[in-house]
Amino acid sequence: MDDKVKFDIEFPIQASPQLLYQYISTPSGLSEWFSDNVNSRGELFTFIWDGSEEQAKLLNKKSSERVKFRWLEDEEDGLTCYFEIRIQVDEITKDVSLMVTDFADEDEVDESKMLWSNQISSLKQVLGSA
Repeated sequence: MDDKVKFDIEFPIQASPQLLYQYISTPSGLSEWFSDNVNSRGELFTFIWDGSEEQAKLLNKKSSERVKFRWLEDEEDGLTCYFEIRIQVDEITKDVSLMVTDFADEDEVDESKMLWSNQISSLKQVLGSA
C-alpha cells in the first residue's frame, strides 16, 4: 500500500520539445540539470548527487513526449509510485510546458515541489530559457 501522495506541477518553458526531450531522457542531458552525474545501463539509471547514488528504473519513454522512472528503493519496498516528466505543447499557442508527476510523503509534498522548482530552474538556465 502506497502511503505517498501523488502531485503534479506545471513549468512553462521556452524550448523545443525535441531539445527538451534530450535533457529529460539521456544521461548526459539529465546530468546537466537533474543531478551531478547520471549513468545508465539499459533501463537502469544511476543518479549521483554529492557522492550519494540513487538508482531508478526507466519504466517507459516516448520520443519528444515523456519519460517515466521508478526509484529502485521504492520498487524494493513494493511501492508503485514513480516520477514522470512530460512535455506538453499547447495546440493553439504552441507554448511548451514540462509537466512533472511525482510522489512524496504527505508532510514532504511542499518540499518536493520546491525541489522540482529548483531543478527546473537549473534546466531553464542550461537551456537559456527565462
